[in-house]
Amino acid sequence: MISTNIKAKLAGGSAIRKMFEEGNRRKAIYGEDNVYDFSIGNPDLEPPKEVSEALLQLASNPTPGMHGYMSNSGYESTRALIAKKRGDESGLTIGPDAVCMTVGAAAALNDVMHSLLDPGDEVIVLAPYFMEYNNYIENHNGKVVIVQTGDDFMPDIEAIRKAVTPKTKAVIINTPNNPSGVIYPESVLKDLNDMLATLDHVVHVISDEPYIDLVYDGGSVPSVLKYIDNLIICFSWSKSLSLAGERIGYTLVSPRNADYEDLTAAIVLCNRTLGSVNAPAIWQKVIEKSIYAKVDVANYEHRRDLLYSNIVDAGFDAVKPSGALYIFMKTPSGLSDTEFQDICAEENLLLVPGAGFSRSGYMRLAFCVSESSIINSRKAFYAIAEKLNIPHRA
Repeated sequence: MISTNIKAKLAGGSAIRKMFEEGNRRKAIYGEDNVYDFSIGNPDLEPPKEVSEALLQLASNPTPGMHGYMSNSGYESTRALIAKKRGDESGLTIGPDAVCMTVGAAAALNDVMHSLLDPGDEVIVLAPYFMEYNNYIENHNGKVVIVQTGDDFMPDIEAIRKAVTPKTKAVIINTPNNPSGVIYPESVLKDLNDMLATLDHVVHVISDEPYIDLVYDGGSVPSVLKYIDNLIICFSWSKSLSLAGERIGYTLVSPRNADYEDLTAAIVLCNRTLGSVNAPAIWQKVIEKSIYAKVDVANYEHRRDLLYSNIVDAGFDAVKPSGALYIFMKTPSGLSDTEFQDICAEENLLLVPGAGFSRSGYMRLAFCVSESSIINSRKAFYAIAEKLNIPHRA
């Protein structure tokens, strides 16, 4: 018999995955062009040419032993390049030992949780947030403490302070944020660091950063390394290089972290003992050759604009994201998230309720879908608005 814990998780499932499966079911019935599935953030752009060229070069000219074991932390040459890049961005001197190559950001977060948490230790998460954080924390016998952000989805520093207890080990931040798309400004990062510095024990900030290269309107993401002292970064190239299926990322411990020596050693140990052993060898070498490349961010920005226009022109309200791959749309007044989800599904428009991110009253839409799907969905938004007697804006 499987564990009681896993049995409960199977029964609960994932709202995102459920909508993804519903999308596949509807596409089989109505045709792919007639179903507008905005449920899952699966990056659909191809990797930039630097990635393809590097992979071809490595396959054509293999180095002896290229596919063998290396240090559990990864190739030093890869880690040194990452350390230099993040050092240049932050103004800090960062050595390769700060970096551990991981099997994507999910493995990175699990390595960090395993390194930090004793049973019953607490991790603060800022709602709305990526709900897999719950599993990553609970995997290592930790306790999730949810703190709501403000109406603008910015961290409420005082609310975080009030949530801290002697058992608090970390706060997870995610900027640009999934699902809201907001970017935390320097002032918020400074205020968070200043507040944490007043506590009587170290509380680490875990910065989950899969979206830092997906920024729109000429904006930028402030370097969290520059403003947060007791910081641990968890990064993935899933979105910036469209390598979600290849599972390649890293952790980086700030050289200013009070537990730097212990943490860097612990994360490498956990990378091995949790079963990853090391990050994929060939993808580490690909990253060395394409570390400054990005997917076509302008393409995503264009699609964001198209989908945002569909939503607001039809009469609905939404947050226009500054980064990431999602629009957080307000649920119309008088309806629950699930009620509105069902109404949208009648028009083959598939969205994920905000409750799945611990923020009811909103729906998440991923715009990493085809442009034609976004354009064709416009009529569905208008039809739904008409059903609900919501006046169009355009």
